[in-house]
Amino acid sequence: MDRADVGVLVQSAVDGDGAAWKALVEGLSPLVWSVVRAHRLSDADAHEVYQTVWFRFAQHLGRIREPQKAGSWLASTARHECLKVLKSLRRLTPTDDPQVLDRISEDRTPEQSFLDSEEAAAETERIRRVWQEFEELGDRCRQLLRVLMASPPPSYQEVSAALGIAVGSIGPLRQRCLRRLRARLDARGAL
Repeated sequence: MDRADVGVLVQSAVDGDGAAWKALVEGLSPLVWSVVRAHRLSDADAHEVYQTVWFRFAQHLGRIREPQKAGSWLASTARHECLKVLKSLRRLTPTDDPQVLDRISEDRTPEQSFLDSEEAAAETERIRRVWQEFEELGDRCRQLLRVLMASPPPSYQEVSAALGIAVGSIGPLRQRCLRRLRARLDARGAL
């Protein structure tokens, strides 16, 4: 279809002309199908994308700024919809192999899944409590332990320069801070 013809048909379709809409669909369907087929979707997915593209076109028909470029809009929308379908398919791995299906069901029973989730929740709570008690330590201990937890760990010379602590004092101070943290956690039954 000629761009000028497309522009006129789009304007007529916006005004409610059913024949113009039909002419657009008939004239531009080969373009939409060519984009959809280029993405090698299954027949069902291809038909779904085709319908979605025309639905979106109908939704946006009155808002298309350059009606003569409706073909470009349809091609771009078809490409976008195909990519959405392909992205969603990557998450799914269909199989008819009974060994794969049996292995999945044997690996984790519902009871094991429940126990695992309970353990994960307990671990999350334990970590929350550790950080809560960590925040209650003095500023000097928090600063030192945060610096020492960095990845990669800094050298004692770097810690000394950053915090103004003598190199020989870093180890003993670290031990005192960790003992204080452990005592706080033991007192609250957090470990």
